Amino acid sequence: MAVASRGGRRTHRLVAPASVLRRGACLSRKRKSRFGWIFVLSALLVGAAAYWAFDRYAGFADAPLASAKTDASIVVARGDSFASVLGKLHAAGESPARDMEWRLLARQLGTAGHLQVGEYALGPGTTPRDLLVRMRDGKVISRRFTIVEGWNIRQLRAALAKAMPLEHETAALDDAALMAKLGFAGQHPEGRFLPETYLYTRGDSDLDVLARAHAAMQQALDEAWKTRAPGLPLKSQDEALTLASIVEKETGVAEDRARIAGVFVNRIAKGMRLETDPTVVYGLGTRYDGNIRKRDLQADNPYNTYRIAGLPPTPISMPGKAALQAVTHPAPGNVVYFVSSGDGSGRSLFAATYAEHQANVRAYLARYRAGLAKGPLTGTATSDDAAPAPTSTTTPAGSPP
Repeated sequence: MAVASRGGRRTHRLVAPASVLRRGACLSRKRKSRFGWIFVLSALLVGAAAYWAFDRYAGFADAPLASAKTDASIVVARGDSFASVLGKLHAAGESPARDMEWRLLARQLGTAGHLQVGEYALGPGTTPRDLLVRMRDGKVISRRFTIVEGWNIRQLRAALAKAMPLEHETAALDDAALMAKLGFAGQHPEGRFLPETYLYTRGDSDLDVLARAHAAMQQALDEAWKTRAPGLPLKSQDEALTLASIVEKETGVAEDRARIAGVFVNRIAKGMRLETDPTVVYGLGTRYDGNIRKRDLQADNPYNTYRIAGLPPTPISMPGKAALQAVTHPAPGNVVYFVSSGDGSGRSLFAATYAEHQANVRAYLARYRAGLAKGPLTGTATSDDAAPAPTSTTTPAGSPP
């Protein structure tokens, strides 16, 4: 103990022995060291946990879904919350244990509050990130429906009835009611739907597809008619559509379309009957069994162009754009007959006179009898082999009207 005098007063100050001071300093250093190690270990644990969480999250986001497989899909319905979507993912095979990762990823990508209604593919290789981005951007599954050139309305409606997952609103409608539903009451449906491939998504109906096909045909017809060649003997767009439907059924060879159109245009201009088998077949409807008989050629019906003058009352098929262009821009020339060559090319042989035409028909028949003909006998005035039906003036087909 030390004693000091200040202002006549004595003061006392206790001074710890040096050994005690040394022990205290040592304890303080140990305590600090222990706290330092605890801090370091805690930091390491937090870092490890963060790394594990990040690795788990990153691995989740870009790993293929357990539910991913060919043709699998998930539907986001109107009013679905993200929790509802998670429930649908569980039903598809995703583990509920990963819900936190789904929610974090959806929040990061901005999907949770911006779900788009529709059907989404869960195909092989799909990852959570892929799926959520598509759900956010509305990249839904698109399906295709193709209207084939030359189909008639029965074939179109039968194919459309099998298209899934279209909603079928027209099944109970007859053709007249169908056209009324489309907004074209009184219009015959034949030829009115453009052969193309149309995309649709879940929730679309067969009526939606038909409405688009009808609008596309009208646009194609408008364009073809607007640029038509001068001097055509066709009085209206409807007549052009009907003739195009016949050309469509007569050939699938691009190089022959305009020439065959030229044959029919020349016949109409000369007042000759068209004498084309596809119209007869159409007039027979479901009674057609693959053969055209003499009685069919002699039957009085509005589609028998061996008996009627001019065009039938409606189209007989759905013509494509190429057929529309062919009849509005037919090949020049004076040919009024054609017949299939039978050589396997699909091409036709053309003639300006009946004698030339009969020679072409005989050449085809010779190939046929020798077993060399490829493809059916098609063309003008071919079904009766040698005796064309009379024209409206009772002269043989091909003779001057």
